[in-house]
Amino acid sequence: MKHEDFVEQVSTHSDALRAAAVAAGPDAPVPTCPGWTVRQLVEHIGVVHGWVAQATTTPVDGPPPGRPTPPQDWADLLAWWDELRAELLRNLAEVRPCWMRFPMLAASTAGWARRQAHETAIHRLDAEHAAAAAPHQQASTVPTLVFDPEFAADGIDELLSLQPVLSKHWESWTDTGRVLVHAADAGRLWVVRLRPGQPPEVGETRDAVGEVDATVAGTADAVYRALWKRPSTALVSGQPAVAAALRGL
Repeated sequence: MKHEDFVEQVSTHSDALRAAAVAAGPDAPVPTCPGWTVRQLVEHIGVVHGWVAQATTTPVDGPPPGRPTPPQDWADLLAWWDELRAELLRNLAEVRPCWMRFPMLAASTAGWARRQAHETAIHRLDAEHAAAAAPHQQASTVPTLVFDPEFAADGIDELLSLQPVLSKHWESWTDTGRVLVHAADAGRLWVVRLRPGQPPEVGETRDAVGEVDATVAGTADAVYRALWKRPSTALVSGQPAVAAALRGL
């Protein structure tokens, strides 16, 4: 995917997230983020977008950006987030070096565009689930959301590469094994090697992978959701402990 594609995804999913959040209402629970309300979801994505907006204008060797503080009033919160995400999109429009938190991503706005595309897409999904579950909603909106195979497969690839940073779950792993991750409609396969107390080793392949201990397979959309621990139709088979370790992001 090209840089401008990721920027467009940030815009598209943030608009849809906002619409779903408004439809659900600030006090609606978010089923896919236990303990969160929609207000907390919007606060979270607003803080992230504001923080990254600052990161994209911070020199590569500059200090980490500070995190903005969200307002309490719901209308003010939405307006505050609107300003921050507009700033973020402006900053992402041009590819240039900048501060980056994740060492495996490019220290540039290109790295941030990809990261924020998937951050925003997954939280859009959360907002859609909240709207679908709200008492005043007559029908679920979630089935209408199907992520594009290329985009979802890229999200799988990004998440697998970021796993050692986004989660320390691997530090307590006690199982050894290999997991095949297969996004069928995107034609992409990854093999993840798990070892006790070690970061996972991830490799993408187009060849036969031999014997594996567990498999996570389905459409790219389904596997994307499964690896982010969202409701999914992906098929998980093999040794339960090994498969659970991969999904314990």
